[in-house]
Amino acid sequence: MNASAPAALADSPLIITVAPNGAYKTAREHPAVPMTPATLAAEARACLEAGAAMMHMHVRTPEGRHTLDVESYRAALKAVRAEVGEALLVQVTSEAAGVYRAPEQIAVVRELRPQAVSIGLREIAVPEVPEDELARFLGWLAAERIMTQIILYDAADVARWQSLRARGLAPAGAWSVLFVLGRYSAGQTSSPRDLLPFLQVYDHSLPWAVCAFGREENACVTTAAAFGGHMRVGFENNLLLRDGTQAPGNAALVAQAAEGGLVLGRPIADADQARAIYGTIR
Repeated sequence: MNASAPAALADSPLIITVAPNGAYKTAREHPAVPMTPATLAAEARACLEAGAAMMHMHVRTPEGRHTLDVESYRAALKAVRAEVGEALLVQVTSEAAGVYRAPEQIAVVRELRPQAVSIGLREIAVPEVPEDELARFLGWLAAERIMTQIILYDAADVARWQSLRARGLAPAGAWSVLFVLGRYSAGQTSSPRDLLPFLQVYDHSLPWAVCAFGREENACVTTAAAFGGHMRVGFENNLLLRDGTQAPGNAALVAQAAEGGLVLGRPIADADQARAIYGTIR
């Protein structure tokens, strides 16, 4: 499954994903955290104009709590599509956030059949999901050609995912991976150095991206871009610009991420390029 030699940076469009809200942040943390379909749509427009090709979407209850409710997702997807059409690739989350169990997460994804989804390996590869059932779900994702990003928190997660693929439990599909930097560090802050353990074990068989926590988010994602990876930025994990001041909105985090990519000589991908990169069967 080893990939061929990586493309030159100038020939490798950089996908910038915005994660504008996450499962927990509310207006208490920042007044611009989008909580409704209408505010997600407005944020989609602003972040598209700043350079994002994709949105990583969470939806909330009217009270502001995390939910995987299918109808809430459909309402938010409809609002974003009405605002930006197909100019932004929207990826929904299946995150548990302490609310859902693996069987419920799997059922939501099957019912929604999204164009793109993120799935935490640690959340679905659990004892209550027998391995044959996990294999059926992964096989369904592959057969449906759903762009599925597997979330990995450390080198052990990387090795586990690669083992699932090697054993045929995750057949050829539209897979990519996301490395989460600094998830279990003190204060949950990230450093570009946190990328190194991932790269030491990763086989580079799939497109990869990173997300990071805190003020060094931009440094982390720019470092990843220098190694051929892609970026996820936004209020889900970070509210600060690289100078330490509070970002006025998600679009400002996207804009500085795009600036870093351009400094490296990487063209900024649009949604069609993101679909081509993340939607290729591997």
